[in-house]
Amino acid sequence: MEEYQYSDKELQNEKHLSVLNVPIEIPVAEIENQLNQKLKGLIYEDNSYEDDGNDNLKAKVWKINPIKMVALESSFLFEVPLKIWVSAGYKISPLGMTMSGYKDTEFSIKIRLISKIAFTPDWKVKSETYVDSYDWITEPSVKVAGINIPIKSMVSRMLNKNFEKITDAIDEQVAENIELKSNVEVAWNLAHQPVMLAKEFDTWLVIKPTGIVMTPLLAKNGVLKSVIGINGYTQTITSAVKPSVPVSPKLPDLKIVENVSDNFRVSLISLVSYEEAGRQATNRFKGEKFSFLGGKYSVQVTSVEMYGQNEKLVIKAGLSGSMNGFIFLKGVPHYDPTTQQLSLKGLDYDLDTRNSILKTANWLLQGQFARMMEKKMVFPVGEQIGDAKKTIQTALANYKVVDGVVVKGTLTDIIPDKVYLTPKHIYSVVFAQGKVNLRVEGLRSF
Repeated sequence: MEEYQYSDKELQNEKHLSVLNVPIEIPVAEIENQLNQKLKGLIYEDNSYEDDGNDNLKAKVWKINPIKMVALESSFLFEVPLKIWVSAGYKISPLGMTMSGYKDTEFSIKIRLISKIAFTPDWKVKSETYVDSYDWITEPSVKVAGINIPIKSMVSRMLNKNFEKITDAIDEQVAENIELKSNVEVAWNLAHQPVMLAKEFDTWLVIKPTGIVMTPLLAKNGVLKSVIGINGYTQTITSAVKPSVPVSPKLPDLKIVENVSDNFRVSLISLVSYEEAGRQATNRFKGEKFSFLGGKYSVQVTSVEMYGQNEKLVIKAGLSGSMNGFIFLKGVPHYDPTTQQLSLKGLDYDLDTRNSILKTANWLLQGQFARMMEKKMVFPVGEQIGDAKKTIQTALANYKVVDGVVVKGTLTDIIPDKVYLTPKHIYSVVFAQGKVNLRVEGLRSF
């Protein structure tokens, strides 16, 4: 009796957990250029003598030369040259005479900043910048009636109090120039779109993303690098029209991980119908005679039919000669990755056939007829699997999804899964495993 655990549709829609990698590469020089374009001229001013606890100072700060930037792992090091104008209140009493008023001075410093960057779960850049040190290029000085007014310490206190305004400006610009969310949303939405693998076979690759992870953003050789991993299930679907996909859900929260797997899997399917397998087997036995007990008995296989019974393949073999009629054998179908052939393991008579032979032709049990049948039940499927791999590899080599977005991948290993029996076909399923990247121009990932 025919019994099946799988349908053709189930196998064609089988899903495999995979990771689609989205590499990120952002040149540090590009961020440096953006910062210098955004931070120009006057970047801070204090127009009151009375604020900051009546500090008796007014100040203006300009950037006078380009900011220099170096990235080391997850930190940025900035060197910022500044010109500072200060108007300082003074009060002196030389020779018993009190003199007071305001004097202006200009000086320059070179400030060194360190910025630590990270990402929040809602894809925002979190930058924390602090002052590491600074050097005086020219020092502030004020003279009144030939007397030097000591304002360097006052200016230092003013600088220390107001460095936060400079670091806040740096943080704001870093956040604006490492904006990932919009570009990652493009990748996330495009990952939901089916990819045509083989037009002649109407074969599509469909990915159903389930989540997204990202490695820390680290600098190496002047480039900030990270990898985003879009986790999901891959399917190879046969359809004359582009498979419909649901509306892409919103971008999930970001999860930072140390490493992103690059394991991408897609199933390669070879199939043979029961009719074709039976025809091949019948031709293989054609004209061959099997002898038993020293030639006293002999039979020929005149026909072979096949069908499934759960995990086993049933062979209905027609015999003529010393025995005329049909016998039934069962075996477990198996794919051998070395020979790339579909074969049977443990082929033996079913219970009803064995009981019947015991009564009428027990000599058939004395020989190796079942073993000889097993050796003949071999079907080459490697060409189908090889062609499928080649077709998918060609499609993934440089697949342009839309302008600025390219899928690039390689398939390396072939990993056997198992043989499945459906009402119409014998399926040999293997996994093609490799790496697939989704390259988005906005993420500078070329």
